[in-house]
Amino acid sequence: MNVDAYLARIGAERPAEPSAEALRELHERHLRTVPFENLSVHLPERIELSEDVLVDKIVRRRRGGFCYELNGAFAALLRELGFQVSLLPAKVSGEGSPMDHLTLRVELDEPWLADVGFGRFALRPLRINACEAQPDPEGEFLLLDAPDGDVDVLRDGTLAYRFERRPRKLADFAPTCWWQATSPESHFTQDLLCSIPTEAGRVTISGDRLVETVDGKRVERVLVGEELVDAYREHFGIELSEPPVKGHFPLPPAPA
Repeated sequence: MNVDAYLARIGAERPAEPSAEALRELHERHLRTVPFENLSVHLPERIELSEDVLVDKIVRRRRGGFCYELNGAFAALLRELGFQVSLLPAKVSGEGSPMDHLTLRVELDEPWLADVGFGRFALRPLRINACEAQPDPEGEFLLLDAPDGDVDVLRDGTLAYRFERRPRKLADFAPTCWWQATSPESHFTQDLLCSIPTEAGRVTISGDRLVETVDGKRVERVLVGEELVDAYREHFGIELSEPPVKGHFPLPPAPA
């Protein structure tokens, strides 16, 4: 991996050593520069869970992705910088498949939850062993013990997801990633989304709608044709020859 290129992509300096402060800086800069998006599902583009491919997509192609892609690439970056990182599976809202989401555990002076792939979530890493609520610009987060040794992550009192403590390999998430990208029942095939936090709020393209939230005020408008292409470039740095069309996706073979 070209670590310097990845750090330049997210506007971060190379940390002198792994630390909670360095993790916090990398985490927030990643979220503010690399969008949560599912454009590959609708363009269409095949999603390959290989660290080299994921990093290339984010760094060279200057794209984003969803959880398996974003957290998979971020984990690779952290390891190159000397952090000890584990990939953990999670159930969104505590239901569905235990592999619905991929999140990260980073070992420092204490274990930290890092997640740059859940869309609207904590901008900063969360202490896994903390008993008290943890304030963040995106809300108040609380981690609670759940049955079978799992951990519930609550945002403003609502369950975001439940993660397992047993680490997995990136390839373990391939079948669920394929389902998310191809099944008509997946919300990733039903919705076309690109979103990123800003200093004043958040900007999102949902289908053909541009939604900008600034200091709590939400403004929404419909974009047509080249307006969509221009908006992807202006707000997310994503260069497209034509806008993706929701629902126009193939059904590639399932992973072996």
